[in-house]
Amino acid sequence: MSANPSGPPLAARFVEGSTMRHVAVMAATGSIGLIAVFVVDLLNLFYISLLGEEELAAAIGYAGTLMFFTTAVGIGVMIAGSALVSRAVGAGRQEDGRRLSTSAIIYMVLATAAMSAIALAVLGPLLALLGASGRTLEIAVSFLLVVLPSTPLLGIGMAASGVLRAVGDARRSMWVTLGGGLVTAVLDPLLILGLGMGVEGAAIVSVIARCVMASYGLYAVVRIHGLAARPSLKAFLSDVRPLSAIAVPAILTNVATPVGNAYITFALAAHGDTAVAAWAVIGRVIPVAFGPLFALTGAIGPIIGQNVGAGRFERVRMALMDSLKLTLLYVGAMWAVLALARNLIAQSFGLSGEGVDLVAFFCLFAAGSFIFLGALFVANAAFNNLGAPLLSTVFNWGRATLGTIPFVWLGGRMAGAEGVLAGQALGAVAFGVLALIFAFRLVARLADGYRPPPSEPLVAGTELPALSRAEDATAIEP
Repeated sequence: MSANPSGPPLAARFVEGSTMRHVAVMAATGSIGLIAVFVVDLLNLFYISLLGEEELAAAIGYAGTLMFFTTAVGIGVMIAGSALVSRAVGAGRQEDGRRLSTSAIIYMVLATAAMSAIALAVLGPLLALLGASGRTLEIAVSFLLVVLPSTPLLGIGMAASGVLRAVGDARRSMWVTLGGGLVTAVLDPLLILGLGMGVEGAAIVSVIARCVMASYGLYAVVRIHGLAARPSLKAFLSDVRPLSAIAVPAILTNVATPVGNAYITFALAAHGDTAVAAWAVIGRVIPVAFGPLFALTGAIGPIIGQNVGAGRFERVRMALMDSLKLTLLYVGAMWAVLALARNLIAQSFGLSGEGVDLVAFFCLFAAGSFIFLGALFVANAAFNNLGAPLLSTVFNWGRATLGTIPFVWLGGRMAGAEGVLAGQALGAVAFGVLALIFAFRLVARLADGYRPPPSEPLVAGTELPALSRAEDATAIEP
């Protein structure tokens, strides 16, 4: 990886203009790329369901739960890279931004490769622990043996997308994921149905799509923006500490979600493959329906980071408020759409009667919990970009454990599979509200203690002075 060390100027686009417009534009472009991937994933499951074997859909459900863990590592590193690069750009420190961009991509490759190797070493026992058995277990193992080794390629695409968002290039960040989605949309029906390769075909297409994402992402970062410095072991080792300070808590934060989902999968496994297959369908409906919420958290991170770097905390507060307004409007509209289309959605994937009822229950009732999950996502983005990623870890793990396990267990005992989904939804409410309270308190605390950074360049590995008072951010009171 090489680039002109000076490169084109990196403008801090988010420190001026309407914060609502910045949030809306970044979320919209991010949504297009994400939803394209999620729609293709949903179609992938649909094509497999046409093969007429419920075990295949259940196997994809188990495999997807496990892949959540490896993807969570990539998301954590992407958050760290985007946060540090956006702060550097906002503070006018262009060379720091380029160096951190390179270090983040290297960090991503190492972290995702390590996580994939660990998962591959204990693949069968992990899937069995989730409840997979028999032919369903064999199919899930064969799928993951093909897909997991390509996780570093996915990671490179994610890191590049985060860096592009950090400098405000929403369009090219979108094309990183959209390109992979388009490749999958074209090749999936060809390999799964046309060539009769089934789940193996879906796995091969996933690898090809990840190659496309990594290639375009690196091209946009290195060639178009010159947003990369020549790799240096010394610079990387010095940047590991600030990257890890955000990435490790962010990884732990994101691992919480698949841990919670794994427990739900385990709880539903007691109700048979039909319930797990229905959960696999729900797991594909959720990102398609609520993809803009996931994009929103990635969108506001660079907006927060640049304004923190510039010391403009009132704009940080405005960005959070605008994000919450968009969350409420979007979730309300999508909940209504899902409720009206519940029977059509439930009957489109070859599920049996109980599976249809479970999908319909989610659309009619449980989908409303995303109002509070969206609030938690917004708060997490604030924590990760304001120097308090441990708060994000605390709230996500709180929701995944205290907000999931007892509610899901009790719901399953009282109302079967539908009670499992109801328990998950109810557990999100308290953690979403409490996380928001802490996020706004954190913004106020940092604004009170802000000191303008010095004008001289930072040494590699040095934290940006704008967050010098954030060290004890986890100690703030609600």
